Amino acid sequence: MIESDAKPFDTVAAVGVLVDRANFLVIKRSQFVIAPGKICFPGGRMEAGETIEDALVREYQEELGIQIKPVRQIWESVTSWRCKVHWWQVTADTFEFQIDPEEVEAFAWMRMEELIQCGDLLESNREFLERVCAGELKVHNG
Repeated sequence: MIESDAKPFDTVAAVGVLVDRANFLVIKRSQFVIAPGKICFPGGRMEAGETIEDALVREYQEELGIQIKPVRQIWESVTSWRCKVHWWQVTADTFEFQIDPEEVEAFAWMRMEELIQCGDLLESNREFLERVCAGELKVHNG
């Protein structure tokens, strides 16, 4: 038998789930990034030497201009495009956003039901929300 060292993923990313009054913070990706125009939770690829928590803080700062605090990991998944995603619950003290138009076209607070019905929702985000709806994953309301 031949052993393979091949991983089921090529890249690693961190996604931060921020909830306030049963609304999830999501972004619409700019036309200048992968999956332009898609709706998703803020986050992105981890850089060399970064922890998951560091990547979450950096991505929120870059995309939305806010400081967040990583609280706990909710889930791990591997997307169809071979990216291992660490899904984390995050909190923020203030919501004074300053979006980077190179990365984010817009942001919104949406209820879970709205997000699941959203035609432009990134597929990995839909899978995450469906698992939350099914009770498989727990997300705390901030």
